[in-house]
Amino acid sequence: MIKEIKYLLFIFIIFLFLFLTIRYYFSDANKKNSYRSLNNIDDKIRLYSEKLPTLEDDTKNIIEYVEQLSNKKKKKFNFWKLLETNE
Repeated sequence: MIKEIKYLLFIFIIFLFLFLTIRYYFSDANKKNSYRSLNNIDDKIRLYSEKLPTLEDDTKNIIEYVEQLSNKKKKKFNFWKLLETNE
């Protein structure tokens, strides 16, 4: 008998917790607070972005092109031929 009462109490506590949690989550006060916090975050981001310093662009003419000499003969390696010669 006590075992059944204990299980019934556990189930009641679980359902009470779920009910109160869902009721608070869908309440108007919680929705207002969440929307206010989202608006505050947007305002803080906007203010912070206005205070950020901008850096000058110093990347002009930074790339140097190197011409490769076409006179050099490079030995072309073929993977399969290398395997055949090692037999």
